[in-house]
Amino acid sequence: MSRSPLLDQKVFQAMQAVSAAAKKGLGDPVLAELVMIRASQVNHCAFCLDMHLGIARGNGESEGRIQLLDAWEEAEGRYTERERAALALTEAVTVLTDGFVPDEVYGAAAKLFDETELAHLIALITVINSWNRLMVSRRVPPGGRQT
Repeated sequence: MSRSPLLDQKVFQAMQAVSAAAKKGLGDPVLAELVMIRASQVNHCAFCLDMHLGIARGNGESEGRIQLLDAWEEAEGRYTERERAALALTEAVTVLTDGFVPDEVYGAAAKLFDETELAHLIALITVINSWNRLMVSRRVPPGGRQT
């Protein structure tokens, strides 16, 4: 008996296209991976963490910064102001318990990212949250198959 796919191929391709466009538009592959790792930490998505940790390392991200990402707010001097704004926005968009992204979080990001970059950053945060929810709901383990 064959297993059904985890995700419809057309949906998979569309999500990959959104991911690629958001990463390209953001223009900073290291920052993109930090954002995807942080959202995946918050969402407890082992599959996405495994994937994006490997990509971050491949992009030259240091082990020290990767290991401290879960405590980025307390890791003074390890992340740039721009990275810190992106990580705060990532957490705010990922956990919408109050229903809105706080104005101060959005404002801080808007000061450091131009309109196009901010749009791509928000798209990246949104798509990694979607990937996290798909992989967690299907219980895909680290290194598990995607489609």
